[in-house]
Amino acid sequence: MDVRMPGIDGIEATAQLARAGSRAKILMLTTFNLDEYVYHAMKAGASGFLLKDATSEQLTGAIRAVCAGETLLAPAITRRLIEDFCRGPAPGTTTDSAAGGLSEREREVVRLVATGLSNAEIAAKLYLSEATIKSHITRILAKLGLRDRVQIAVYAYEHGLVRAGHGAPPAARKQDPN
Repeated sequence: MDVRMPGIDGIEATAQLARAGSRAKILMLTTFNLDEYVYHAMKAGASGFLLKDATSEQLTGAIRAVCAGETLLAPAITRRLIEDFCRGPAPGTTTDSAAGGLSEREREVVRLVATGLSNAEIAAKLYLSEATIKSHITRILAKLGLRDRVQIAVYAYEHGLVRAGHGAPPAARKQDPN
């Protein structure tokens, strides 16, 4: 399926097939080598992502791999993802310096701020009062030398406290403008 098609784009078509329970294996094929397309296509349920400059042998091999239940990315995309992955902190590790001396509860609040939740939503999730969450955020800002919630979110992503694509569902983020 192509990423860009008339009427409905390939990513949305893939998502609709997945929601309908289709067992079809989707291989995205496009000229657009953009991380955004790769991420959204794979999240929608595609089994592979290949660029249109692939050779006929690569295309045939990709179709066979996807039909066999494997996941496949174009070599250039794989290389870029690995480079990006290796630039960040090791998975599952958070050094004390990365966490800026935050307590485990404060790190938890940072992660939830980074997913786009409001103070009220964080309070409900952690079974705390909204005033307690505000106090945590004030201490976090002071400890990290930051100005606002946006800087907390950026800090969380830059220091590996959260990873892109592992946040709150899009509906939760859209409901709260803060």
